[in-house]
Amino acid sequence: MFEGSSILITGGTGSWGNELVTQLLQMNPTQIIIYSRSELNQVNMQRKFSSHKLRFVIGDVRDYKALKQATKNVDYIFHLAALKHVPICEMQPYEALKTNIIGVNNLIRAAIKNDVKKVIDVSTDKAVDPINVYGMTKAIGEKLIIHANTLTEHTKFVCIRGGNVLGTNGSVVPYFINQVKKFNKITITDPEMTRYFLTLKQAIGLLFKAIINSIGGETFVMKMPGYKIVDIAKIIKGEFGDENCEIKIIGKRPGEKLHEILISRYESENAYCYDDDYFVILPQIEIGDLKEYYRRLKLKPLGKREYSSCDNLLGLEKAKEMLIKGGFIVSNKA
Repeated sequence: MFEGSSILITGGTGSWGNELVTQLLQMNPTQIIIYSRSELNQVNMQRKFSSHKLRFVIGDVRDYKALKQATKNVDYIFHLAALKHVPICEMQPYEALKTNIIGVNNLIRAAIKNDVKKVIDVSTDKAVDPINVYGMTKAIGEKLIIHANTLTEHTKFVCIRGGNVLGTNGSVVPYFINQVKKFNKITITDPEMTRYFLTLKQAIGLLFKAIINSIGGETFVMKMPGYKIVDIAKIIKGEFGDENCEIKIIGKRPGEKLHEILISRYESENAYCYDDDYFVILPQIEIGDLKEYYRRLKLKPLGKREYSSCDNLLGLEKAKEMLIKGGFIVSNKA
């Protein structure tokens, strides 16, 4: 699909962007444009890959003119740029609005202007039944992306919604490890809190699958296992702490949920089991023959009220396997 193509990645210098570029380079694209604000991160990434196929552009999704210039002759766009930290967005909501909503609108306009083939917006579980600024801005961003399919017949817009990915910026696992190494303690907000987790490599693989199969206007939701945060903390305490290491309960932060939801009760009636890896949510608005296309596939309905991180929780041992697979701890097996 990507052979001979020109690809743009907004916010491409983060963990997602690095893994995405690693896998994309194996698919022989003509060029990959990394569009982001951080000069230092771009320099480090350029040195890491040392590939003539990579082109680095300093720019902000808030800047429509710069984005329009960067998207010229681009076939596919992966939209990763966002303000993502819940507490930061709570304290500076206008900044979250500028990047996560106005930035998405700028991207849509630029993509349509330059006849981009497909735009893939990587969204988050925080956008579902949002209670914080980050989630609210991402929810509106999703709505804008889906609605964009009504503005043009050439460019297709798709949402991919997933939960937490191990090792990405803001991920709880490296944060816990750092806490133990520095302070010999771990702080968690609630012992009953659950979250979804996947390894970065798994997440990018699922991302490609959704891109190839999407036709525009749908939201693909990754099927992700749920874990108790306290189980993650216990494993990291055992691996990196000593007998004095403690797990301290500090209470939920502003805008923080006890459990995350990937499909809400309002979306469930339009949600279907796509395959072993994905659910698909069809939009409430009419977009061409999208609903007819999926009706012909005869997919099985979601069949549950919502899809939450507290459903089908994996225990301590599975959590440990996940951390080993993610490269955070080493297996004791010979």
